[in-house]
Amino acid sequence: MDIVELAIPDVKVIRTRKFGDHRGFFSETYSKRAFDAAGLSLDFVQDNHSLSAEVGTVRGLHFQLPPFAQDKLLRVTRGAVFDVAVDIRRGSPTFGKHVSAVVSAGEWNQILVPVGFAHGFCTLEPDTEVLYKVTNFYSPQHDRGLLWNDPELGIDWPVAADKAQLSDKDHKHPRLAELGDVF
Repeated sequence: MDIVELAIPDVKVIRTRKFGDHRGFFSETYSKRAFDAAGLSLDFVQDNHSLSAEVGTVRGLHFQLPPFAQDKLLRVTRGAVFDVAVDIRRGSPTFGKHVSAVVSAGEWNQILVPVGFAHGFCTLEPDTEVLYKVTNFYSPQHDRGLLWNDPELGIDWPVAADKAQLSDKDHKHPRLAELGDVF
């Protein structure tokens, strides 16, 4: 397993080995033992799977409030996403800053987004499937978001705002200046 820290080192890109032959491939995409050995001791409790049919589908920027805050380990099994994590930890030297990475089935990489970050992605290919593990269960009462295209964030999304495919909920999230103290 290779681990690469991004500009905000709490967010990491992870590559696992993939063994292929004439039948296809095998990959151990998660091993608690390997993660623990790398100092990434997390207890995942739920797996989520999404399909986004259209290129330019934006999901996010999402997070859950404590005590239901979630670390996320995301990978793409078909297609590709432009993945974004925004630091929303008040007092953090990187508060309001973001990091991004392309996560794809072709690259066979994953991204680890810790508690204290708003997370989202934009699909780069049609019929993109995303799988992600989380360290806490979904709680509708603690579910929150940050406006995906808040100009203060300066995210260079690969889709124009008028072309992005979003849920009604994701259109209505507050901007960073309106967020308040959440972490």
